Amino acid sequence: MSKWWSFDSKQETDSIFRSEVMSLCQMFLQPEAAYDTIAELGEVGCAQFRDMNKGVIAQQRKFIGEVRRCDELERKIRYVTAELDKDGHKVLDLMDDFPPAPKPRDIIELEAHLEKTETEIIELAANDISLQTNYLELTEMIQVLERTDQFFSNQESHNFDQNKRGTHRDPEQTNGHLGFVAGVINREREYAFERMLWRISRGNVFVRRAEVDVPLKDPRTGSVLHKSVFVVFFQGDQLQARIRKVCTGFHAHMYPCPSSHAERMEMVKSVRTRLDDLKAIISQTEDHRNCVLNAVGKQLPKWSAMVKKMKAIYHTLNQFNVDLGSKCLIGEAWVPKRELELVETALAAGSAIVGSTVPSFINVLDTKKEPPTYYRLNKFTRGFQNLIDAYGISSYREANPGLYTCITFPFLFAVMFGDMGHGTILFLLGLWMVLDETRLMKKRGGEIWNIFFAGRYIILLMGLFAMYTGFHYNDIFSKSINVFGSHWVNVYNRTTVLTNPTLQLNPSVATRGVYPMGLDPVWQSASNKIIFLNTYKMKLSIIFGVLHMTFGVCMSVENFVFFKKYAYIFLQFVPQVLFLLLMFGYMCFMMFYKWIKYSPTTDVLADTPGCAPSVLIMFIDMVLFKTETASPGCDVNMFPIQKEIEMIFFALAIVCIPWILCGKPLYIKFHRRNRPAEPVVEVDEIVEKIEVTGKEVIITEVAEAHESGGHNEEDDEPMSEIWIHQAIHTIEYILSTISHTASYLRLWALSLAHAQLSEVLWTMVLSMGLQFPGYIGAIALFFIFAVWEFFTIAIMVMMEGLSAFLHTLRLHWVEFMSKFYAGAGYPFTPFSFKELLTVVDDD
Repeated sequence: MSKWWSFDSKQETDSIFRSEVMSLCQMFLQPEAAYDTIAELGEVGCAQFRDMNKGVIAQQRKFIGEVRRCDELERKIRYVTAELDKDGHKVLDLMDDFPPAPKPRDIIELEAHLEKTETEIIELAANDISLQTNYLELTEMIQVLERTDQFFSNQESHNFDQNKRGTHRDPEQTNGHLGFVAGVINREREYAFERMLWRISRGNVFVRRAEVDVPLKDPRTGSVLHKSVFVVFFQGDQLQARIRKVCTGFHAHMYPCPSSHAERMEMVKSVRTRLDDLKAIISQTEDHRNCVLNAVGKQLPKWSAMVKKMKAIYHTLNQFNVDLGSKCLIGEAWVPKRELELVETALAAGSAIVGSTVPSFINVLDTKKEPPTYYRLNKFTRGFQNLIDAYGISSYREANPGLYTCITFPFLFAVMFGDMGHGTILFLLGLWMVLDETRLMKKRGGEIWNIFFAGRYIILLMGLFAMYTGFHYNDIFSKSINVFGSHWVNVYNRTTVLTNPTLQLNPSVATRGVYPMGLDPVWQSASNKIIFLNTYKMKLSIIFGVLHMTFGVCMSVENFVFFKKYAYIFLQFVPQVLFLLLMFGYMCFMMFYKWIKYSPTTDVLADTPGCAPSVLIMFIDMVLFKTETASPGCDVNMFPIQKEIEMIFFALAIVCIPWILCGKPLYIKFHRRNRPAEPVVEVDEIVEKIEVTGKEVIITEVAEAHESGGHNEEDDEPMSEIWIHQAIHTIEYILSTISHTASYLRLWALSLAHAQLSEVLWTMVLSMGLQFPGYIGAIALFFIFAVWEFFTIAIMVMMEGLSAFLHTLRLHWVEFMSKFYAGAGYPFTPFSFKELLTVVDDD
């Protein structure tokens, strides 16, 4: 007997059109098997748990102690990772080879190992800072001794005697003799330092300084230090004390310096010996530190994954409710209906690991709660679905526009970006990212790169469709290609053309029929090219816009039928589609009728192109009930009963407005008055009970599940709110039908602008390189082509491509999806170790 949640191939094909059917499961887990069971569910990644303790603060939850232990372990891992990055060690990613969740008893060993590693690294870091500080001080002392040697002669001066800590004076002849202080100071502070000394001594000091040319590093930060050696000559004990205070305030390091040349050289030798010994100690310390970091770096990714898994498990267990006797944990989770078997298997595996004799079981609840939205996506459809989700997550089981966006989005983009050359560049970019996606997926670029790479299939299709529309526009880098040969025939000879360059070709005698596909290449040299393309692309944009909006209105029928709101088909869909088609659908019909009726080869004067009326003027006259005056020999109307049909269409369109406004509220009022009283269900009903004991699964029918359209919020709203909402919806739809139709004219505007910008780049840049003669022209063309290529990629592909992308996005979000898409759902975020460990860290 097949299980009631089994699915067929039709469900598989509908998974992108409608979200997955979700089941609310109530889980009963034994405390000893809860950890392993949640670990198995995390590996499967098909359950979104609900918080059963929303009123309980985090500090009062059962497993808060374990979560804090994991936080401490993560802190230690972050510290070790920072030390690895500081020394230039690369931490390898595990990619998909993640270790299993650790057992609770194994975490004690991991804690001890991390504690030992952290303590050892901290001690090594402290020792290294101490050694580097000593090395810096000795280096500065050598610089002071060597630089001050330039300030003194080789003979011993009778004016100076040795004094403690760098101050020297004659003890027997104090008056009239000089002392000095030597040291180093940061280079950016030396000018302020000299000014301060001048002020406190009233100009009675003499300062000599020289820059330190040896690179110095800060022992703590590793940043480069720029310092200078200084010697301050002074007279008197009071001035000496002031100078020392100023040196301390400016963080200048003072060092002892003998006044005798021999003593200074002896001290330099002594300091150099100490530096050599210190270098050997620092080298040994760094080798030991590298060995420790290399050893821990190999295990760090594994430890990090284990701690993250363990913390996620305890965080999930904190969402479970504990019964009064603490004999089981009770939780709820949303699970896709077709994946309930995986939950069964996870429950059985969790109980089998600990050898639990008490069975775990789940109850499938029949609930009024709104389930999350979940689509089964692949790497192709995910990019298009992200565009829809950026507007709003689909409501549960709502028709998903992402399925049709896979085609309509690149097509409308290509209408604005129609150029075979630019489309080829875009296509090759997308093709490169698709073919090399395995390697590029491992690359961690910036946020902009991640956005581009996530939409690689969108870029691929946009480039492909741009090549298609560019072929129809017969446009490749603002030039045309002669594929089928021109269907225009030049009936003039060379002499006539040279004497009268403004000749016009008569379509009645100068054409050989309709061009097979796209535009005739002869339009490239026509003086009225822009006028022709203007009307051609404007009409195409209106036609595509009306088709797109009509399709969006028709999509609402799918939602009405699925949610069993059949009355809304007559009350909402019919008047909306009638208003759209009777007004703007009729205008599109007249465009096609005008193309068919008026021909240059006809013998009837009224059917020639010169008598063809403007469709836009005709549409305005239809609304204003006006009639234009026809030219001599021409007809005002395109067909005999045109005015009568237009009056009928306009009257029916006006009738649709109160139809939309009053139909739905009156139906809801009538439905509430005549529906029977229903019992209020305050708790979720158990549909089915599933017990798992070892490998045996026991399914017990408790209640019969029933299909429903979900909880309707309209049943709870007062009638006044419904009337207000419907009035707003009616005004919005009627006005938006007009404004949205005009909004599709951006297809025409951007397409025309793109073509003109491309032509400007050709005329103002590349064609100039073709005008230079000889070898100079070849060299000039080389550089001019580089400039043209740069502007083509930067302006035409990137800037114009981004502009067309944003306009296409707006057409889908506002003009198309507003006709049927609510987007009031929330996403399905299952508890999954894979999703947890593969999140890209933006930092």
